Amino acid sequence: MTASFDFTEPDHVTSGALGPPGERVFYLQARQGGQVVSLRLEKQQVAALCDYLSGILNDLAPVTDPLPTDLELIEPVLAEWVVGALAVAYEEADDRILLVAEEFVPVEDEDDDAALLADDLDVSTARFRLTRAQVQAMVAHAHNVVNAGRAICQICGRPMDPAGHLCPRNN
Repeated sequence: MTASFDFTEPDHVTSGALGPPGERVFYLQARQGGQVVSLRLEKQQVAALCDYLSGILNDLAPVTDPLPTDLELIEPVLAEWVVGALAVAYEEADDRILLVAEEFVPVEDEDDDAALLADDLDVSTARFRLTRAQVQAMVAHAHNVVNAGRAICQICGRPMDPAGHLCPRNN
C-alpha cells in the first residue's frame, strides 16, 4: 500500500500537465506546509472534475476572496500514485469543498472465484479541504491546461497529431 494524505488547509492546489501535446501527463497537486503531494490523473478525469466543481461553485454564493494566482506545478513533480476515483463534497459548516482521490489499484481477473474486489483492497486516499477561491482558480487553470492539447479535427472530433491526421471520415 502507498501513502495516504489528509490536507485540512492546503496553501497550494492545482492541476497541470507535463510533456508535449499528445504525450502529456496530468497531475493534481497540493501543498500544505512543506509537504507537496502530486497525484497522476487522466486528462478526462481532470476535465470531468473541473466540470463537476464548476457546477458546485455555480450553486454556491459568488467567491469574494482573492483567487490564488500561482497555479503552476511545483517541481519536481513526482506522482505518489495514480488516481482511480474522485469524490467531491461541500462542507457547509466550514464553507470548504472536500476533494477525495482514491488510488487506482489494478485487480487481476484470472479467475472469477479468486479475483479480489476493490472493496477488499487496502486503497490509499488523499483528502484535500479546499476554499471556494482555491477551487475556482484551480478550475479555470485546469480548463486552460486541458484545452491546451492537440487541436481537434473539425470533421471527426478526434485529436490531430502534429505530424498529420488521417481522418476516418475522409474516405
